[in-house]
Amino acid sequence: MEPITTRLDDAGEAREAGERKLDWAREHMPIVATLRERFEAEQPLDGERVGMAMHVEAKTGVLVELLAAGGAEVAITGCNPLSTQDDVSAALDAQPTITSYARNDVADDEYYGALDAVARAEPTVTVDDGCDLVTLIHDEYSDLLSTVVGGCEETTTGVHRLRAMDDDDALRYPVFAVNDTPTKRLFDNVHGTGESVLSNVAMTTNLTVAGKTVVVAGYGHCGRGVARKAEGWDAHVVVTEVDPRKALEAYMDGHEVLPMAEAAAEGDLFVTTTGNRDVIVGDHFDRMRDGAILANAGHFDVEVDVDELGDRAVARREVRPGVEEFELADGRRLHLLAEGRLVNLAGPLSMGHPVEVMDQSFGVQALCVRELVEGAYEAGVHDVPDAVDREVARVKLDAEGVAHDDLTATQRDYLDSWQHGT
Repeated sequence: MEPITTRLDDAGEAREAGERKLDWAREHMPIVATLRERFEAEQPLDGERVGMAMHVEAKTGVLVELLAAGGAEVAITGCNPLSTQDDVSAALDAQPTITSYARNDVADDEYYGALDAVARAEPTVTVDDGCDLVTLIHDEYSDLLSTVVGGCEETTTGVHRLRAMDDDDALRYPVFAVNDTPTKRLFDNVHGTGESVLSNVAMTTNLTVAGKTVVVAGYGHCGRGVARKAEGWDAHVVVTEVDPRKALEAYMDGHEVLPMAEAAAEGDLFVTTTGNRDVIVGDHFDRMRDGAILANAGHFDVEVDVDELGDRAVARREVRPGVEEFELADGRRLHLLAEGRLVNLAGPLSMGHPVEVMDQSFGVQALCVRELVEGAYEAGVHDVPDAVDREVARVKLDAEGVAHDDLTATQRDYLDSWQHGT
């Protein structure tokens, strides 16, 4: 697989456009900027090769540049066939220690061919969004397992896959569950997903969220963020859940909680956030209102059964860029956004999470890569060290000019002692 600049008709123009996007992201990512100064001075990744499968857009590009500034050679490709921004990919590929194989709107063979190309770069560290690169190395490039020092996983779905591998004693090198850190969950998953999903739905459809019934499937951190933002946009929110504790949490947060079979008849906009398959399926389509909008905010394109929706349709057409209309036999029309893929990344207007939010998550990613290189971890899924997560929060507060309290020595002694009673 050739890098992207050899496959674009006008690579120079693309590089210039991508560089402008990178400039804007750099300007609003103070955490990564601070870490870049440190990495350039300390060269913690000197001699390392970082292989990445991520959403290749401007914010990710700034992370890639940070890793390269720290001394690494970086090979990157996309983790979704529709989320790559070709101009950003070209701008990255033009840099001397970065090779990008990512290209937008590719067929499966090219998507997996690009993953192969990253694996053939013989990474010593992997950075994944969805676990595709980790599983590829384990399945087809097992000779690399002795030289990979570790990996980082960005998203909920990927962590689920990694834990399943670990439970089966199949995971052969250490991976940090970046998704599970407080900084990632509380800011990226809640605020990033919530804002970017609803913004992209509104831009793609040119319709309001206010006044609509928004059905949110799943009440993890991402679902909670979508529900909270939708409520803030004056929508009525219905939550569907399989976990009774999360269903209770949604109920106590003031949302209506229904099974999907009932919610299907109520919703105007459906957003899936579960990381699981078959969340909205055939019987649900039968109950939906004319004009209902279907959007997925989970990692893969299996949460909405797109094949079944296509089978039930008597006609289908693109009514707006990124909006496909499925007309059913009874005349009802259901509208699918971004082909059922990540609505905030795979649509024609999608830009992903806000820049400031990803600054925090990618700060954690960079420090975890450094930690893997400098530390010694056993194979398996590992929590991100608390000190790493706190370091990112401190850098962010300093960048925003926000002061906060510290524990006094007396307070710290009190918390650390078992001898202080009532």
